[in-house]
Amino acid sequence: MMKRNIENLWRSFYVFQEGYYEIECPTVGVEAIFVASGHVKEFADKMVQCPHCGEYLRADHIADDNGIANAGTLSAEALQAALHELPCPVCEEPLGEAGVFAFNLMFETTIGPGSQRKGYLRPETAQGIFTDFSRLLRFYRDKLPFGAVQIGKSYRNEISPRQGMIRLREFSQAEAEIFVHPDEKDHPAFYRYADYTVPLLTIERQLEDQEPAGFTMRAAVDEGVIVNEYVAYYIALTHQILTAIGVDPARLRFRQHLPDERAHYAADCWDAEVHSGRFGWVEIVGIADRTDYDLRSHAGHSGNSMTVFIPYDEPKLVKRRRIVADMGVLGPRFRGKAKAIADALAASNPGEDGARITVDGEEIFIPADLYQIREEEEEVRGEEVMPHVIEPSYGIDRMIYVALEHSYDEDEVDGEVRRVLRLPAAVAPVQVAVFPLMNRDSLDEIAQAITGRLTRCRILAQYDDSGAIGRRYRRQDEIGTPYAITVDYDTLEDNTVTIRDRDSTKQIRVPIERLPQILPALISGAATFPELKV
Repeated sequence: MMKRNIENLWRSFYVFQEGYYEIECPTVGVEAIFVASGHVKEFADKMVQCPHCGEYLRADHIADDNGIANAGTLSAEALQAALHELPCPVCEEPLGEAGVFAFNLMFETTIGPGSQRKGYLRPETAQGIFTDFSRLLRFYRDKLPFGAVQIGKSYRNEISPRQGMIRLREFSQAEAEIFVHPDEKDHPAFYRYADYTVPLLTIERQLEDQEPAGFTMRAAVDEGVIVNEYVAYYIALTHQILTAIGVDPARLRFRQHLPDERAHYAADCWDAEVHSGRFGWVEIVGIADRTDYDLRSHAGHSGNSMTVFIPYDEPKLVKRRRIVADMGVLGPRFRGKAKAIADALAASNPGEDGARITVDGEEIFIPADLYQIREEEEEVRGEEVMPHVIEPSYGIDRMIYVALEHSYDEDEVDGEVRRVLRLPAAVAPVQVAVFPLMNRDSLDEIAQAITGRLTRCRILAQYDDSGAIGRRYRRQDEIGTPYAITVDYDTLEDNTVTIRDRDSTKQIRVPIERLPQILPALISGAATFPELKV
């Protein structure tokens, strides 16, 4: 339930606040999708096999653990040289001349029985949104900006997933793909977060080995620290989400990608990193301006248009160069592909001897004598624009882990050590516990009736009548239940119950009929226990 609560809290921001609709895409995709996205060619980690024990290991992780700076950005040759004198972390023998090689992280399969059609389990949820771009554009009435979100499973064949929930082969992601005009990256609701302060570990501060510095989002954009308002907006929103699930703000920072680790096509990339007592700084969320790389790649491989028509205020007369294919020759030669080739040719930039185009993933050379280049003047009412993509990508499993770690606490109550999960009420797996003081005299029946009433109000309530009342409180404290209701003998007299606050252990007496109003306010954060008035 904690996972579902975190996902629903994420939805409350991205679906309800931002207005981005949620879709669900297949987890298995044909090879062409991942060729277009670059995953088939580029989605690999550098691996080494120990010559002594035979264990397969992440080469960059070994180098990083031994103090080699920026190990993840080193070439295979540089990594191999760095590993030469280092010990295998499993058998502790020297790795020596063990070769470093690329290992693609996608799980491969075949589509259909007896088929030679190759497919893959998706390594991220994003690609399904890109392939659905045309449908999404139509749904949003052909207007920018718009976005779509998805929560679901992704799969990566990790070489050595030994960090519990931090590194898994099957994991949950929540991703948003926001499509914006390339020349209009001022967020229309930037005012919400313009004065929001976030700790930023900029490129300059990393190179100078400094700590993060607090920036308002307005200052970060104005000073050129963050590339545009869209990226700044989602950095602030991410900070708000992570602290809302229980991440300690003092152990949260946003680190800017260094030039040698940032993807070549990206305008800016930031990682939300949370400090774990067990694993150190862990990336939880990535926020990137991916420019038009994804849509341009999919459009080039599929032959489908992934542009948006932006009308001008007034029509314009412009000179255009048109590339007109000789269909009398292309038709018989290429048959069913002729139209797609003509369309790709029209969008190409030919050389002197001809044009190289890509249709259905196949590169084709069209000689110059099979088309004409015409200079024409025409009235145009707008232009086709390839949108840029802003992508916040959240690792749900990692969010769960750091929320649990940061929420764990120990204090002393009545002379005993109390173990408690101080989870925010909105994400706690049980939000309210209901206890009868005794299992007799109708106290248990009243407690069960209250439990049923709360669950009908969509409150995660748990009935517990086992053991002493103090032991029941401790059980609920350990699983993070923020509030406990006790039905006692005063309830029989005045129809009131006590509500106990997990963090302070204080109690207040309230009428039963007010529980459906009081508890939702406490759980949502609209009210706090100290200010509660009965």
